[in-house]
Amino acid sequence: MRLKTKLVLAITGLVFLVVCTLSWVFVGQLLRQRIAQAYADNDMVAREILFATQRAIQTNIRGPQVDPNDPHALYKAVAAALRSDPTLKALMDSAIRYSPTVFDVSIADSEGRGLLSTDPTNLDHLLPHRQEYQELQNGGLLKLLEVVFGPPRVYNVTLPLDRAFEPFATIRVGVRTTFLRFVVEPWLIAALTYTGVAIICSLIFAAFLANVALKPIEQIGARLDALALAEAETASEPSQLASRSGDAVVLVSNKIERIGRRMRNVEEVFSALKENLDQIMTNLQDGILLYTHDARAVLVSDSVERFLGISRAEILGAKLHEVFSRNTRLGRLVRESFDARMVLVQEEITTETGRHVEISLDFIHDDRAAYRQETLGALLTLHDVESVREIESDLQLSRRLAAIGRLTAGVGHEVKNPINAIVVHLELMRNKLGDADHKAMRHLEVIESEIQRLDRVVQTLVDFSRPVELQLKEQDLRRVVSGVLMLASAELETRNVYVQSDLPDHPVSAKVDADLLKQALLNVVLNGAQAMAEGGKLEVRLAEDGRMALLSIQDQGSGIPPEVRDKIFDLYFTTKKDGSGIGLAMTYRIVELHNGSIEVESDATHGTTFILRFPLANLQEGRARGYFMPDGSSPSGSIVTKEPRG
Repeated sequence: MRLKTKLVLAITGLVFLVVCTLSWVFVGQLLRQRIAQAYADNDMVAREILFATQRAIQTNIRGPQVDPNDPHALYKAVAAALRSDPTLKALMDSAIRYSPTVFDVSIADSEGRGLLSTDPTNLDHLLPHRQEYQELQNGGLLKLLEVVFGPPRVYNVTLPLDRAFEPFATIRVGVRTTFLRFVVEPWLIAALTYTGVAIICSLIFAAFLANVALKPIEQIGARLDALALAEAETASEPSQLASRSGDAVVLVSNKIERIGRRMRNVEEVFSALKENLDQIMTNLQDGILLYTHDARAVLVSDSVERFLGISRAEILGAKLHEVFSRNTRLGRLVRESFDARMVLVQEEITTETGRHVEISLDFIHDDRAAYRQETLGALLTLHDVESVREIESDLQLSRRLAAIGRLTAGVGHEVKNPINAIVVHLELMRNKLGDADHKAMRHLEVIESEIQRLDRVVQTLVDFSRPVELQLKEQDLRRVVSGVLMLASAELETRNVYVQSDLPDHPVSAKVDADLLKQALLNVVLNGAQAMAEGGKLEVRLAEDGRMALLSIQDQGSGIPPEVRDKIFDLYFTTKKDGSGIGLAMTYRIVELHNGSIEVESDATHGTTFILRFPLANLQEGRARGYFMPDGSSPSGSIVTKEPRG
């Protein structure tokens, strides 16, 4: 069923319901009014007859010839008086003739026998029992309709006539329901006629209203058709829908549903792009700011905070002139270039703090605009030159260590075989000499001792270059640090070194190989203790720095000379007489395997501070989902050395 038909039927049904309700109320009021009016008219007739009856009795019954204590004589006297009164008879006949609802009129004694009646059969007989007309007035509408339009019935309007305060006679006016129907029926027919006319008018009005109401929907459908025809792949759909259904609302619903599907698809694509963009902006090292034509920031990367010292939330929505100040070199250059619409291409400046920043400013133009000078916005890029240089240095160090690893693996393999052969022949020579007091035996022992030391060195090379399989588990770094300090406590006590640890109250979780990390931290802690020949304080601090866990270990030693600071992580490099030069190299490798970084700050006044950074657990999960370097490798650790403080 079409919506227009449903709308017409709904409006017609509503009008029909309202008209029927009003008609029902009207008919009820009409019936009650007519019945009340008939009662009032007939009650007036009964009172007139009562007055005439009293007058006839007073006029025609005089003297003591009637014994009031003889009921039979009294009945005959009253009946004769009433029947002989022409005025009373004329009044009763006129009521029958001229009243439209009166069926009969009777006067009965106290026992109900007819003294006088318009129906001769009721004289001297008991009058038939009838319901009182007043009961009809108190009935409901359904009962009134049943009485008026049902089988004919007669109701009495009764008035009593008392004598000495006792019932003496009654005036009974009979009202026939058939007469009531004749009175009500014209009014009822008129009401039904009005109802029918109202329903027909409602049909016409509903059809007109449906056309008017659906007119905007048809216009919306035409606009949706124009929108759909703009896309080549959906140009044939409107005609297909029209052939299936001529209902405008159905067509519009189908078109809206189809456009809704397209919007949902576009929304899904947009959500995916936004998620990818957010991930890229989060991992991006350069500061990216996208501005609208009125210089409001609509896109800001997380790295911008490192350049400007302002939170990303404060920059978003703010104007360029509110973010960049004329009092700084960076702000002055950006403001002047933006106001002059001057493009900047990798413009390098040095900030007031000595930081080298490379700036690029590009303006976005609309090719379809009438004037090409009109810009849609601008893209500002801030590039940290020092970070690039540090990364390049780290890459060179990583390549150097990788080359050393490959070299040591080859050397270890080539040297182990000759050592084994030397050991075998040395044992054969000892057996041939036989005499323990032989002079050559002492030289053989020296040779054996040196070969064993050489074997340990070669084995260390092999172990260092062998691939390590990490057993990553989410660990609380506070427990790892506490375990390392407990392991080193014995040696720290012998060297008169006391530890001041500052660990946070809440867990600092990271996915690490606890055993390897303990080995790396133990090397740093022991190096710090060995650097304080006279003893001192070793400060260990653990904190969270954004998405990284930051662990600093500071001693009070004499510091690391600047000329050897870049070599401390090289394999076999050591400044100690009994050092192996393997500890810090192994520490660097373990930190690198955990995608971390290690920084060194050292001077003769404040000692040396090793700062180790490890990704927190949530960041490591993000990298495990697909964060790799452009060449396919995972991010490696880095070493940053800083100039002496002060």
